[in-house]
Formats: sequence, structure tokens, C-alpha cells
Amino acid sequence: MFFFFIGATGKSAQVGLHTWLPDAMEGPTPVSALIHAATMVTAGIFLIVRCSPMFEYAPTISLIISISGAMTAFIAASIGLVQNDLKRVIAYSTCSQLGYMMIACGTSGYAAGMFHLTNHAFFKALLFLSAGSIIHALSDEQDMRKMGGLLKLLPFTYSMVVIGSLSLMGFPFLTGFYSKDLILEWTFSQYSVNGTFAYWLGSISAFLTAFYSMRVLSLTFLKKPLMNKNIASHVHEPYYTMTGPLFFLSICSIFIGFFFKDMMVGLGTDFWGNAIFVLPQNALLLEAEFLNTNIKIFPVILSLCGGITAFILYNFYFKYLYLFKISFLGRKFYTFFNRKWFFDKVYNEFLAQHTLTIAYEHGYQNIDRGIIELLGPNGIWILFAPISNKINNIYLFNIETLKKLRNFFKILFITFLFIYLIGFGYWYFYDYKQYINYYVLETTSNYSLNNHIDYINNFNSNKEFLNWINSMSNTHVSTVTSDYFNYGLKALANCFDIDMYVKDIKGNFVPYIPVDEKWVPNLKDILDNIPVRDENALYFEKQLKYMLGEFGDNKTYI
Repeated sequence: MFFFFIGATGKSAQVGLHTWLPDAMEGPTPVSALIHAATMVTAGIFLIVRCSPMFEYAPTISLIISISGAMTAFIAASIGLVQNDLKRVIAYSTCSQLGYMMIACGTSGYAAGMFHLTNHAFFKALLFLSAGSIIHALSDEQDMRKMGGLLKLLPFTYSMVVIGSLSLMGFPFLTGFYSKDLILEWTFSQYSVNGTFAYWLGSISAFLTAFYSMRVLSLTFLKKPLMNKNIASHVHEPYYTMTGPLFFLSICSIFIGFFFKDMMVGLGTDFWGNAIFVLPQNALLLEAEFLNTNIKIFPVILSLCGGITAFILYNFYFKYLYLFKISFLGRKFYTFFNRKWFFDKVYNEFLAQHTLTIAYEHGYQNIDRGIIELLGPNGIWILFAPISNKINNIYLFNIETLKKLRNFFKILFITFLFIYLIGFGYWYFYDYKQYINYYVLETTSNYSLNNHIDYINNFNSNKEFLNWINSMSNTHVSTVTSDYFNYGLKALANCFDIDMYVKDIKGNFVPYIPVDEKWVPNLKDILDNIPVRDENALYFEKQLKYMLGEFGDNKTYI
């Protein structure tokens, strides 16, 4: 179960294996909206939810999951406070919200985790696509320090960002409110160390989430314009192909949580069926419903306080923020959060750099450039270089030698062509009859002929038929390839003076001796003795007709 957790940690960007997720937002904005909202990063959460029967019997791993989720929510939210790239702030927001889902899964609230995953897909996709609209309007500018004053230029996009940000903050009665607060209530109702730890750290993360969400609104739309004049003159709202999805996602970000709450996480709902398993002692949804009101509203109050604080500071007291940033303590805090808690520094300088050094010194220099090249190209060159030099010094292939070889191959080709033409003529004019007969009796095919025989031209007399058979007497047939030919062959054996083998009941080939050479059947008698007309028998029948038409007096082609 621990390795399941490690896999989910890497896939859903939990603390320690989260550094890839903010870098993934460098791709196109619609792709970021898809993978960050509903597909790739949520796969780890889905894995844990579907493996709930196993995690329920691994309480230690569930404890680790809840603590890891709480730390992820807090660390990612704190890093998002000081990021200046618009999409990177939203990416760290995704990482933080994944931490809330992990908290729910670690405290057996799998349904609440999936509910938040569903709600998060709508308002996070709305935020990413709105960010794409802003970046498109500003000629691919993503730095929020070079934005501002877009409220009057992009009013529709501003409305979309407000709805998405309020839903992300958990503003009352929006989509994010129903799932985010439910997770914190469920966590506190566990009355355990990890539950209490996750509740308080999750509440603080809610404050930070509201703070950086309002910071994005202020720096992008509400403050004075800081972009280039040429860029500002070309700012425009996107076309309906972009505004249509934004409007749809905004409606979902407002109402989906309200409409789906009772169906997905309501008390007594059977929506999940057997997809989720929770031990009876861990099913505390009823306990969460009757928590103290102060515990319930505390995360909401912190969210409102965070949003209001950021709005006031960034719009009216920005000077004090700047003075705190350039102070000794403020610079330390800003550097620590802006450098992402130094996770990237530790990975790059202590893990990646040492790994690359070891790979270069031992793998590349000693193995690739050492053993492999010594046993490979360099060793082969040392072994064959003297022989190659001697061969080059002989200088066999001069111009005259090449001309002689060319004439020799011309004569050889003409000789072989002449021999081939003589052999083909002999075969065609002399041995054609034997070849046709052997081919008829030796070959099976999927060729299908209709059972209905329109008309059969017989020989004028049995004597003519017997004369033709005697002309074929030198043919020797070694095998017969189908049991369905046996009756017809028995009839032919009365006519053909040849060595013939047929199959017995056990499938062995035995010689067949003609019984009465005086009686010579005509073609119709032979064909009537074939009892089962499968594809092979029909093909045999057709070839017999062809032979009689080719060599008899009357030409018959069917």
C-alpha cells in the first residue's frame, strides 16, 4: 500500500514529488486547463479512491496520506502567494487543492474527495481558460507585474475570473464551498491527531488561497495599467469560440456543487455503490453534520479574511507591502517562498547534479567510452587494421579488371537465358500434359465451382476416352491430398494405367490396384462417383473437365 501511495503522490503532485506540476503549465493554456483540472493530476486521487478497500485496512498509510495532503495544501498555497506568472499561480493552486483531496482520502472521506475533484474541475478549468484569454489579449504576456487596468478593457473575462476565484476560495454557496468545507468538517469529525492537524492546516491554507486569488484579481484587473502602450491599444475580448466555454464553466462553477451535493455526498446516498468502501467505524458523515457551528464556519471566515486583506493591501496599502518586502525579515520570507521552499534547489544541486556526475564519470567515461568502445569499434579496428591495409595495397580492382569482369558477366547472363528458353520450350511443348495431370491430382484449392453442371460433352466413344487415358500412362501420382477425392479416383483407376495412392480410413496412404480395365466410364460416370462435393471436390471436377476439353476430340470449357 505504501507504493500505491508513492505512485499517487507522484501522479497527483503531493509534497516531495510536486515540482513537475508548476513546470507543466508551460504548455498551451487549453492543455493546462485539461490536465490540471480533470485528467492527469487527478489520477492519483482516483487511484486511492478506487483502492479504498485496501487503504481502509492500512490505517498507518491513511495517516501518512492525510498528513501529506495537509502539508501539500499549505506549502503550495504559501508558494502561490509570491509567484508573478499568472498561470504558475493557478498551477500552485491546483497543487494545493489536490492536497485537500488527499486529506479527504486519508480520513476515509473518499466520497468527499471525489466530490471536490469534480467541483474543482469546473472552476479550475474556468480560471485557466480565463488566464488564456488574458494572455491572448496582452500578446502572450504572463507576468502580472506588467498587467493592470484590464477591468474596463476585458469586462467579460474579469467576470469569469471573479467567479472562478470566489469558487476556489470557497465563497458561500458557490461550487467550491460545498466540497471544500465538507472535507474540513469531515476531517475534524475524526477526532484524531491527523484529523485535527489536517483541519487546522487546511483552514490556514484556505486563508492563503483567498489571499493569492484576490492578489491575482488586483494585479491583473484593478491596479493601474503597467503594460506597454502598444500592447494596451490592441487589448480585446476573445471571440465567441472562447467566451462560449467560459460562460458554460462559469454556470457550472456556481451551481454544480449545490445540485450534486446530496447525490454524491448526501447522508444515506447510494450513488457510489460498491465503488467506495468505508469501514463502519470510519463512516462519520453524520458526526460531521452536527459539528459545532464555530468549527464549521471557521474556514469560511478565514477565506473571507484572506480575500479582504489582499484586496485592501494591494489596492490601498501597496506601499507597506513593498516596505515589508525590502526589510530584512520580509526579504527572507519572500526569498524562501519565491524559491519554492528550496525544493528545486535541493533536487537540482544535491540529487540531479550528483546523479549526472556519477553517470558521466562511471557510466559514460568508464562504460560507454571505456569497455564498450574497447570491445567494440576500437577493438575491432585494432584487430583488422593491419589486414585492411594489406588488402588495400594489393590494388586488385583496376580499370582493366573491371572491364573484363563486366564482359564475363554479360556472357554468363546470355548463356543462362539461352538455357532457360530451351528448357521452357521443352516443358511447354512436350511435358505439358504430365504437368497438368499431376497438378490436378496433387493440388487442393479454395476455388469454388457451382454444383450445377449445365452440360457435359462426352467423347464420341469409350475407345476415344481410353486412347486419351493411355497417352497419360507415364504419369506417376505419389500422394492425394483430400479424402473426398477417393471415390472419383477409384473410378479413374479403372481408366488410368498409373501408380496411384489413396487414403484409407485411418488416413494412411495405400496403393490402389485397378479392378476392371475393360469397363471405361465416361466423364459423367466419374463425376457422379464423387459423393461429397466440397470446395476441393468441385475444384477437382472442374480440372477434369478442363483436361477433357484440352486433350479430347470435343473442346469443352465450363
